[in-house]
Amino acid sequence: STTIKIRLPDGSQQSFAGREAWTLRRLVDAGPRGVTTIDHPAPRWSHYVFKLRKAGLAISTDYEPHRGDFPGNHGRYRLETPVTVVEGGAS
Repeated sequence: STTIKIRLPDGSQQSFAGREAWTLRRLVDAGPRGVTTIDHPAPRWSHYVFKLRKAGLAISTDYEPHRGDFPGNHGRYRLETPVTVVEGGAS
């Protein structure tokens, strides 16, 4: 199972496992450009972001239009809390 441990600005650490760890790794790797479900298709992105937010991480969402067979909007998630990856969470 995927795990990741991060250090927050106040020096505290948090660990995440499974899909939350997978989601956090993608957010960390993306940096300021953020992540969309179009870039990284996966089920239930919004739920994993919700769980990371509930754990205290600030994650912003901007909505962007997309075209194609099913035009509409998709979210771009950005990790706003500065974190340092302490261990795990390899891409």
